Amino acid sequence: MKGSTHRRCYCRDPKTGKPLSKKCPQLSSRKHGSYSIRQELPPHEDGTRRSFSRAGYESLKDAQADLDHVRSLLALAEKDDPDSLQRLVDMLEEVAVEKAPLPAIEETRRRLRAGLALRGSLTVGEWLDQWFAAKKRRKTTLNGYASHIRVHLKPRIGHVRLDRLNVGHLVEMFDAIADENEVIAAENEARREQLARCKPSKPGRPVGAERKLLAAERAKLDEMKPFRKITGPASRQAIRRTLRAALNSAIAQQLITFNPASHVELESGKRPKPLLWTDERVRRWRETGQIPGPVMVWTPQQFGAFLDAAEGDRLYAILHLMGTRGLRRGEAVGQDWHEIDLAAGLITPAKEIVVDGWDPYESEPKTDGSANTIALDSTTISELRDHKARQEKERAQWGDAWQDTGKVFTKEDGSWLHPGTVSETFRRILATTDLPPITLRDLRHVTATLTHGGGGDIHTVKETLRHSTITLTSDTYTSLLPELDREIAEKAAKLVPRSRPATTDSSATE
Repeated sequence: MKGSTHRRCYCRDPKTGKPLSKKCPQLSSRKHGSYSIRQELPPHEDGTRRSFSRAGYESLKDAQADLDHVRSLLALAEKDDPDSLQRLVDMLEEVAVEKAPLPAIEETRRRLRAGLALRGSLTVGEWLDQWFAAKKRRKTTLNGYASHIRVHLKPRIGHVRLDRLNVGHLVEMFDAIADENEVIAAENEARREQLARCKPSKPGRPVGAERKLLAAERAKLDEMKPFRKITGPASRQAIRRTLRAALNSAIAQQLITFNPASHVELESGKRPKPLLWTDERVRRWRETGQIPGPVMVWTPQQFGAFLDAAEGDRLYAILHLMGTRGLRRGEAVGQDWHEIDLAAGLITPAKEIVVDGWDPYESEPKTDGSANTIALDSTTISELRDHKARQEKERAQWGDAWQDTGKVFTKEDGSWLHPGTVSETFRRILATTDLPPITLRDLRHVTATLTHGGGGDIHTVKETLRHSTITLTSDTYTSLLPELDREIAEKAAKLVPRSRPATTDSSATE
């Protein structure tokens, strides 16, 4: 296909106003006018000619370089692949219309062979918006995606072209997050120190000069940033998962061929290991007020003491069910009566009620395995029967105003029970006891101790808690179950009467 360069100027005849073109007397000077290129392209289907043209080059050398560039791009087409030539021609026409820079030859070759779009102008931020708009997930999951995209991904890498995103960009992003964590920690500490300065030196209302001093300190406090959470290891892992999922989708749509989020190394964001509230840990907690770990679990005896305190409460049955059978809060609140067979002693958590902000909505279970059917023990069956009888009395009292939602646990009028109500009830009852603290979520770990203490192995714990993999169960309870075994063994040994004092370990005899 033919191509050429030529020089022209834009001078006009002062009398007629028409372009002088090649008749301009100044064209004899190489510095006058500018150079243009024109490269023939394959004709349209109707046979009409088409070409790539571009003007405005200051030198013949620059014009010839671009003409050679265009020819090299056309030469990328395989002889036995007319589609590749058509894609290159379409791309050159777009570049000509938009007056955009010619794409790099090697990059175009890579994209052509991979079947990707030949022009990669889409940015990471634009792609994240497209990907998120097409996602159909639980609202809580979508809220997490949206937060990661809005707070971290778009501000830090949103401007980068999608096809040029690499591991280095992500290393810089996570390094910047770590740096910001240090700033947040320092600001939080400064705010705590300032809060201490805002307290009166003595109980009661401050007087005189101290009142004026406290007012000045509180004014300083108002100017400081509020407390903020740092982005910890688990959150950074979640941010990477969101980006990795978005980039995998881009690969599926042939927008990119490499996912840098799969290759960036981060600090482990593993869940904290649950710890059992042993007698020694309870003693130290009572002395110091310090909780040994972020996730603490009651022994069966401690859970029994809690149930004794909760008995008689309207929501006693839901707390009993969550602690003995491991239902998550949303699963317990969303449980339908038609998914419970009291005669057979079976329950299927097929729905959840979760919250978006504070608004509850019904959702499918967390995972496919979450909807598995599990067995009920005779005590739990009895508690559910008593609860059902109480609910029938409430139905009769409300009459036509009763809302027949079909849920096991409801408000007095039959309407949905807000998940937050269960948490508040748990905290209220716990406050009336002398038990060491755990959270409502930790009742699920109590189920693991009960299942194991009743003779179940790690696989039985997995099936009861409906974990997606045995690895998740093992990783979570590696530290907890042997600890429970030790406590059971110690208590069993104490049942054996001896005529001499028992020793606790070998060192006692040395």
